[in-house]
Amino acid sequence: MRILFIVTGSQPTYFAVAPLATAARSAGHEVMLAAHEPWVKTAESIGLPTFCFTAEPMRHYMGLPATDDSRRSSPLPADEQMTGQGRGFARMGRAGLEPLLEFAGDWSPDLVVGTALCFSAMLLTARLGIPYVRLFENQIPIARIDAGAEEELRPDLEGLGLDRLPRPDLILDATPPSLRPPDAPAPAQPVRWIPSHPQRRLERWMYTRPEGRRRVLITSGSRSLMFHDEGWSMPLLVGELTATGVDVLVAASPGNRELTGHRIPDRISVSERFGQDMGDVRVGWIPLDAVAPTCDLAVHHGGATTIPTLLVSGVPQLIIPEGKPDYHRDAMARSLSDFGAARALRPRAEGTGRDPGEVIAAACREMLAEPGYAERATFLAKEIAAQPTPAEIVPKLEALASR
Repeated sequence: MRILFIVTGSQPTYFAVAPLATAARSAGHEVMLAAHEPWVKTAESIGLPTFCFTAEPMRHYMGLPATDDSRRSSPLPADEQMTGQGRGFARMGRAGLEPLLEFAGDWSPDLVVGTALCFSAMLLTARLGIPYVRLFENQIPIARIDAGAEEELRPDLEGLGLDRLPRPDLILDATPPSLRPPDAPAPAQPVRWIPSHPQRRLERWMYTRPEGRRRVLITSGSRSLMFHDEGWSMPLLVGELTATGVDVLVAASPGNRELTGHRIPDRISVSERFGQDMGDVRVGWIPLDAVAPTCDLAVHHGGATTIPTLLVSGVPQLIIPEGKPDYHRDAMARSLSDFGAARALRPRAEGTGRDPGEVIAAACREMLAEPGYAERATFLAKEIAAQPTPAEIVPKLEALASR
């Protein structure tokens, strides 16, 4: 069987697809990954054959100029954000259709798996008349996005004899069942979230817990805003935590340390500096899936793959949304907070004049002292572990292709 995985999204989306694509290949099937030009290197790093089907980045289709800093502009209401992004992703889908049709003429896929925002997959399978699987890697509020895409693609759909977006033959959803919103597409086949990340050589401290101390992870994913915001002090946050005997890991991509200017060394023994029994600090590129099981709390920006990767290990989360409101990030943070496994914090709004680093540190101490966060996060981890693995999903793909 030949399976074409078409990915639309940023770097984390490719790693979210990797476990299922790899499972299909390990089962003996031919697998091809279709990627956008800005993320071809990411797709190639997964180790699967990769085809590039659009050359422009997402912002080109969203109508954003290359110099636009969307985080600093005035936010649109959530409904307008979602409708507008639906239109943008639909334009991206339309632009990728002809290259995909040409590729399909050469390679002849039996089945197409598209990520949640990949409208190319819908259009391609409607043209080819082959099964279509839609993969939701996390809880995306899809209804308004689909509505915007359907409006944008109306002429294309009419040309295919359709009055609405093509419906998938199978929906796969990696959202933990307890966090799945009531209006999520149904019926859906649950699939277990399997972390997949860029790696580095492991050292013992990465996969072992510090003896007798708690550990807090601070990460902003592949982004750097959280680290070089001049309005608050990362050293203050680190100092506040280590002063209570907590070890701190600051996970930053290789370029971020130079951007921050905070000069936190790769490793410092605070007790040696101050003559007190204080926690240690490490800074650098840390594989999140390896270090998560050793952590008692994670502080992060609310990334779409950061959240589920931490949930797999039952780690409570303090989510610090960056910049303007974002419907997707905010929906995930709200869902996890409402469940009791996390807390969403906007330190500038809640700090009453205090440095945001101090506000974040105080919230960390409160969460570490309250066992309910860890209990609810552990519940979700067990729920995730009970879902079918990607390898168990492959026979369902085989059944679709053989109909």
